[in-house]
Amino acid sequence: MKLSIVIPCYNELSTISKVVQAVKNSPIHNLEIIIVDDFSIDGTRELLQSNIEVEVDQIIYHQKNCGKGAALRTGFKFATGDIVIIQDADLEYDPQEYPLLIEPILSGKADVVYGSRFLGGRPHRVVYYWHMVGNQFLTTLSNMFTNINLTDMETCYKAFRREVVQSIHVEENRFGFEPEITAKVAKMGCRIYEVGISYYGRTYEEGKKIGWKDGFKAIYCILKYNLFFKPKYRYKPPLMES
Repeated sequence: MKLSIVIPCYNELSTISKVVQAVKNSPIHNLEIIIVDDFSIDGTRELLQSNIEVEVDQIIYHQKNCGKGAALRTGFKFATGDIVIIQDADLEYDPQEYPLLIEPILSGKADVVYGSRFLGGRPHRVVYYWHMVGNQFLTTLSNMFTNINLTDMETCYKAFRREVVQSIHVEENRFGFEPEITAKVAKMGCRIYEVGISYYGRTYEEGKKIGWKDGFKAIYCILKYNLFFKPKYRYKPPLMES
């Protein structure tokens, strides 16, 4: 089993090296690390070129800033692992929890796994109350259309069978990726699981980027991809080996 870690990166000079080392120190040893630099302008790109290229499998450099969704769209194309995990370039999520994410897929129960910040008793940094309220509102609205009972649609940690994520054309360039991918995997009939994860949230002073405008965009994306997207086929899970 090979794991592909796709890291979208934009202006993460203070954390990108630590994230790469944390991924390399994860309990999963057979993995590839793919970084997509979304035209960083704070010195991140130069650090990637000088120090980090030799530490990872691939770095793709966007020639203009396009957004997280666009970076993921690029990274998914280059993934070769059996399972693909999204890893943000900050320090909010812990690569030591990769085994939690991939276990439902490895056991043949799931095609997609979401790491929920609202399940279980793992540690959480206490940060923005209204972000939590907005997240819960967007998750509930998404669930009303998909008819699945997620607790954390907006989480970064999502794991996919590679054939699932590479069969989906990601249209959203920014944070609209989250409701888009959720609507699409639900409509394709993928088996979706959630597992509880820890969360070490950061403040805007520490580099957090998502804002209230992205919340309104998420509402638009929930409506767009649930009401108007029609999958070309329903996903058929691979047969279990005897």
